[in-house]
Amino acid sequence: MLPDLAAVLLGLVALVWGADRLVGGAAALAQHLGMSPLLIGITVIGFGTSAPEILVSAVASLDGAPGLAIGNAVGSNIANIGLILGITALVAPFAVHSRTLSREFPVLIAVTLLVPLLMAFDGHLGRLDGSLLLALFVVLLWWAVRTARAPNGDPLAAETEAEIPKIGLATAVTRFLVGLIVLLAASRALVWGASNIARDLGVSELVIGLTIVAIGTSLPELAASVMSALRKEPDLALGNVLGSNLFNLLAVLCLPGIIAPGAVDPDLLTRDLPVMVGFTLVLVAMAWGFDGYERRVNRIEGGVLLAAFLVYLGLLVHLAITAHAP
Repeated sequence: MLPDLAAVLLGLVALVWGADRLVGGAAALAQHLGMSPLLIGITVIGFGTSAPEILVSAVASLDGAPGLAIGNAVGSNIANIGLILGITALVAPFAVHSRTLSREFPVLIAVTLLVPLLMAFDGHLGRLDGSLLLALFVVLLWWAVRTARAPNGDPLAAETEAEIPKIGLATAVTRFLVGLIVLLAASRALVWGASNIARDLGVSELVIGLTIVAIGTSLPELAASVMSALRKEPDLALGNVLGSNLFNLLAVLCLPGIIAPGAVDPDLLTRDLPVMVGFTLVLVAMAWGFDGYERRVNRIEGGVLLAAFLVYLGLLVHLAITAHAP
């Protein structure tokens, strides 16, 4: 199992490094091409921080491991809220000022409720489901572009502009291509190692996707959100998570449906999807300023999110151990 563990660890490290290069290069390239900072923050950075999940799920689906791909998408959403925002709030409590992000909350709720309904309808994630999710993703991108083009003085624009690397066009292209190549190689190594570990331990690929892979592919969001909070850029910190979760549910989860359609693990329907919905609703209650009322996510709430995530993670490990105990 040592080669498998080495592949997973090296893959995770390379994912973080490659995602950082990809996001920075893509953001700088988009600015050179004339995109506004707000549009870059909503689309380019959101896509870039979700690139590890997208590539890992695509590789896993092509390799005939859709459970790993589905677990990666759902587990990443849970980790983004419980682990990443929990740690971010503990490090630096934050409030949300962006009107753009406030409009994303109801969209995230709707999409988060739609995904379990699609899977629970027939216990199957098929090409029709994947195509619907992909179509909704295209609509989401159209809405994001339209929103970002409207002049509204959103603070997210200033925070995004401050984070875009000040580099030349050639350097931006080089960073983007290097990041993409590293992410592709890292995704291949991670899926190979994770699938072998699942077989060696006798646990489902879903559980490996929900734990090792999901946490690993969420590390770029963790680094981005914590650094944004420390730099007093709270809207960018939360925007990384909201954008990533929407991308995961639509652009990532559509891949196993389209590439490797099949039945959904019953545990996903009865355990993991309800947990994902619960974390999302708790986040909305904590961070969404209803009717213009500003909400601040404090350290106590961050601790609650992190503790709940650790309890969920412990439950998955406990169930995996007891399921194969002699």
